[in-house]
Amino acid sequence: MATPVLLLLRDPAGSPGFDSADPGQSAASAFDLGITRGDGIFETITVIGGIPQALDAHLARFARSAALLELPEPHQAAWRGAVFAAIDAHDEAIEAFVKLIYTRGIEGTDSPTGWVSMLPSADFTTERTAGVAVVLLDRGYHSTIAQTSPWLLQGAKTLSYAINRAAAREAHRRGADDVIFVSTDGLLLEGPSSTVVLKLDGRIVTPETTLGILPGTTQESIFEIARVNGYPTAYERLTPDDLARADAAWLVSSVRNAAPIRSVDGRARAVDAELTESINAGLAARTQ
Repeated sequence: MATPVLLLLRDPAGSPGFDSADPGQSAASAFDLGITRGDGIFETITVIGGIPQALDAHLARFARSAALLELPEPHQAAWRGAVFAAIDAHDEAIEAFVKLIYTRGIEGTDSPTGWVSMLPSADFTTERTAGVAVVLLDRGYHSTIAQTSPWLLQGAKTLSYAINRAAAREAHRRGADDVIFVSTDGLLLEGPSSTVVLKLDGRIVTPETTLGILPGTTQESIFEIARVNGYPTAYERLTPDDLARADAAWLVSSVRNAAPIRSVDGRARAVDAELTESINAGLAARTQ
């Protein structure tokens, strides 16, 4: 198994510079607000053949999440340099991922904490081919939540993942693999760690990002692939009925890529194996 890599940024909001650390040792204080309060953000970037996929999009989303949490703006050159240093230091793996963690630091210090790690990815062949079973769960929020209650930080990729983990456990209790959240007014949102993409009426579509969901970096790449192959793309207000009548549907994420949805709430649905293979081949072939 490839050796994990851990790099600690000296000044995540200031200037470039990082130190190598023992992956078996602590990366942050037990009093760090990212640990005690979940007060921080993260990004996960897949690496194929030594190339970090959609790095610019991930760093842009990282900065957007920091702004939503009112964290100091992350120094782009510092984080970018640490990403490539982690890749250079990592034992070669067919697929791996780099994770960026940025927290508010120890309470009262006004000194944020940042680190970058790299690990080999799990084997997602089954999810990418056989697909995943999902259940629809009420998120408990109206689709206007990002506008009416911005302090709830919808659309930020934060370390506060307890609800997402609870949703995944609920899916498993129901005999499913994953979840699609639905707003209280009946709109499709996103998965706990994924974006919903549908092939609907000859188009490739995804829920509008104004609904308080995380903009998907992998979804953006899929839209680029779709347009090259002649499919119109769109951000729309989608419902469970749209999911039911879609020609194909996927949950997409940076590490798993495109996993076709094979059933919803126990009801089987069609999987477009050929299109799924084409999408995942396109994602794997990215050079940036």
